[in-house]
Amino acid sequence: MATLAENRYLARFRRKFSGEEELSRYVAALYEVLSNVLGSDKLVLRAGKLGALKLMKSTALPDRVVALQRLVFEDPTFERATGRAALRRAVSEIEEELANLMAQRNVADSLEQKVNEKMAERHQEYLKDLKLEALKEGTGAETPATQKKLEELSALNERGLAASALQLLRPQSLREIVGQEAAIRSLLSKISSPYPQHVILYGPPGVGKTTVARLALEVAKSRAYTPFVKEAPFIEASGSTLRWDPRETTNPLLGSVHDPIYQGSRREFAESGIPEPKLGLVTKAHGGVLFIDEIGEMDASLQTRLLKVLEDKRVTFESSYYDESMPNVPEYIRKLFAEGAPADFILIGATTREPEDIDAAIRSRAAAVYFEPLTQAQVVTIVHGAFKRLGVKYERAVPALIASYTIEGRMAVQIVADAYGQALYRAGSAKQRSKGGAVAVREADVEAVIQASRLVQHTTVRARKVREVGKTFGLGVLHYLGSIIEIEAVAFPAPESRKGTARFNDAAGSMAKDSVFNAAAVVRSVTGLDTSDFDLHINVIGGGNIDGPSAGLAIFLALYSAMTKTALPQDVAITGELSIQGKIRAVGGVVEKLYAARQAGMRAMIVPKENLREIDRGLAGIEIIPVATIDEAFDALDLHRKSTRRRARTRRSSNVR
Repeated sequence: MATLAENRYLARFRRKFSGEEELSRYVAALYEVLSNVLGSDKLVLRAGKLGALKLMKSTALPDRVVALQRLVFEDPTFERATGRAALRRAVSEIEEELANLMAQRNVADSLEQKVNEKMAERHQEYLKDLKLEALKEGTGAETPATQKKLEELSALNERGLAASALQLLRPQSLREIVGQEAAIRSLLSKISSPYPQHVILYGPPGVGKTTVARLALEVAKSRAYTPFVKEAPFIEASGSTLRWDPRETTNPLLGSVHDPIYQGSRREFAESGIPEPKLGLVTKAHGGVLFIDEIGEMDASLQTRLLKVLEDKRVTFESSYYDESMPNVPEYIRKLFAEGAPADFILIGATTREPEDIDAAIRSRAAAVYFEPLTQAQVVTIVHGAFKRLGVKYERAVPALIASYTIEGRMAVQIVADAYGQALYRAGSAKQRSKGGAVAVREADVEAVIQASRLVQHTTVRARKVREVGKTFGLGVLHYLGSIIEIEAVAFPAPESRKGTARFNDAAGSMAKDSVFNAAAVVRSVTGLDTSDFDLHINVIGGGNIDGPSAGLAIFLALYSAMTKTALPQDVAITGELSIQGKIRAVGGVVEKLYAARQAGMRAMIVPKENLREIDRGLAGIEIIPVATIDEAFDALDLHRKSTRRRARTRRSSNVR
């Protein structure tokens, strides 16, 4: 605490001074006061740290003033002041800051006295806690610098941009979700129950899996018979960012322990050598839903550890730094190490991957809900709704144009927002818009977005009401999205008997080549024609990879058509595995393939009879033709097999002559 003599000594020099000698003596007095406040040893150490030792010993008054500035403000960046006015201002600032230091010393001495009184009443081991308590009873840890940072942060919080378009256009209720009525009913039946289940949502991207999961929890919380309370949390994470750390230094999903030495536990714990457990997302989701988007992207080891949490409904913590006999361990840390943290939640995972990519143990404990691909009509409905939420007018052809470039609801909404931005840019300033009325989105605005974003039409293949020789439309599926596969074939008489060749896309894959061999065998069985008498070329337009046998029937029909010159309808999509006995076997992804056929405007779709139960024919939207044999496929395509065989025999006999 500053003495009365020191205060009088400082007050004696608080007067106006005109000569350099008086100013020099005043600076010397300030040095003496600072030495009394800090102590001579600490003053020398601070001067060496701030580069002020030589300046202190200088006979030049400006050097001594700048040294005093650096010592008082603890800032080595102060430069030498020139001019009497500048020196006076510097000395005045030093005087004010020195007064602050003296006041701080008085507060520090007062706090030290309080700590000593408490130490006399309590045990020595709680000394550090008492210092923190005394600091809280005093003026706190705020400084002018921290106050300035707080003011800057508050100013930043007061500023902000408008809500993003995607956030504005996001559905706010389950009724606004388009095309997923069955999936919504299925999900609600599983979580809006007295006994909610873990669920994995399968489906293509951009169809509303995340939004439906969030809204489904709100519905479940509103029903009295569910275990979810009103405050039940919805914790969202991305499986692509959740990684297993083999060193176990951090784990945002499950939680981890920060040791007091290397990982930076809180200061009061680090100084006492106490490890600090950090709770993970599974604990934050306790009593609610943990939603993991793209759960198939998680490490296999992390999926295994998540399974353990799902079974135990708790997370345990371990640390070699923890000693339960330590008397200064807080009770909550002791409880976490002894009992673990609660983690009783419902897991909802979403993925665009196949079920086989998810850990089998997790998959066995979670119900499956499949989201359907969106049709072009449904995307048009989503676009209409987005424009309605924006309150923007648009040309009649705009929704259909947008829907032709995507089957993702999220992408369609993004195009709407971008096209609206293009319309605003085209309209110019607000003053110009007021003259021309409200802004309307035109086809040209959407086309500008398409060109800038390098978008391509989702379905370039369209059905036609004609017949062609050697061309069929197969169906494929990848990540729950169906696609049309254009298959074409040509056949020429071989230059020499039994020396014909067959060529097929190398990029199509080995499975497709096997389908060609099977098709050739069935063609020979049906027509009596030997493929070795022809030079054949089978092509998959676009070079797509066919990694399954479902194109077998389509390849057979293209080959059959080319060899017999039989025209095939171009408004029928075909899927089915072909056996060498001429039977049509079941394939996977029939529902997704149905959406692709409908998107391409196909009149009908030929499917294996074994797959018929997977399709709701009332909702299919196109004619579904189930077949079990080649003969039934011929009938479906209105092909006359007997007359074809006669023509084939005639052609073969003419070749012999």
